[in-house]
Amino acid sequence: VLSHSGLSREPRSRAVEQVLLRCTEGSLEWMYPARALRVLLEPNLASAQHSTLCIKPARDFQGASVYVERAGQLQLVLSEAQGARPHHVSCFSAHTPRRVALFLQASPHRDISRRTASFQYELLSKQSAAGPDFKKMALAEAMCRPCDNVELLMAICSSDFVVKGSIRNVSHDSENHMSRVDVSVQKVYRQKNRIFQQEEGSGQWRGPIRTLLQCKVKKGGGDFLFTGNEHFGEAWLGCAPRFKDFMLVYRAARERGANPCEFELD
Repeated sequence: VLSHSGLSREPRSRAVEQVLLRCTEGSLEWMYPARALRVLLEPNLASAQHSTLCIKPARDFQGASVYVERAGQLQLVLSEAQGARPHHVSCFSAHTPRRVALFLQASPHRDISRRTASFQYELLSKQSAAGPDFKKMALAEAMCRPCDNVELLMAICSSDFVVKGSIRNVSHDSENHMSRVDVSVQKVYRQKNRIFQQEEGSGQWRGPIRTLLQCKVKKGGGDFLFTGNEHFGEAWLGCAPRFKDFMLVYRAARERGANPCEFELD
């Protein structure tokens, strides 16, 4: 997390301040935005696989607009008005994988009351930037087509979360083009952070998984194997076969020695 304050500048200075971010994901907090701030994303990696940048404003984002620099031109990616939509995620391709420049322009205000323009960001690799709908906020794993067997076997090895469970409820948010799948979890095989948690009292494990509205997810009965990755502290759906179908695929692959990793069978 990088915190920066517009009050730390010389009042008469017209120079644009610049900050350098070396991580592929993180957050920026610009307090008391004044004039402008240039943010250079330059991940310290040997391979330049990152081709898409996604940013998500904080719930209290205000005081600035965010632009991306493209060939010397500035393109608006997040206005102050969009900051009021906390689930709004803006994604755009990076012309140069090793370096992305953002330009934060402070909004004019007469008073000096505290405003904070803060957002989370993630640089996504080419492998995870899927399909032509990506610009509409198609976060990496939110592909609507079913996974084939090879993708499924890889998903249990490389996903941020792998859980067995059933669908309690599906709700749709048309304004933000998202659906939320509430899952009752029978077994947590892996999770990166504590998105799936045990409820006090009942002891039932539960958690929410997000996907795109265009995937038209519906509530179905039975047990599923839910896999996917985390973006901005939320679980995003990847492969989600029925559990019995997954077991058939995995056992057949293991007999052939074609399973890319060992999976704990019930």
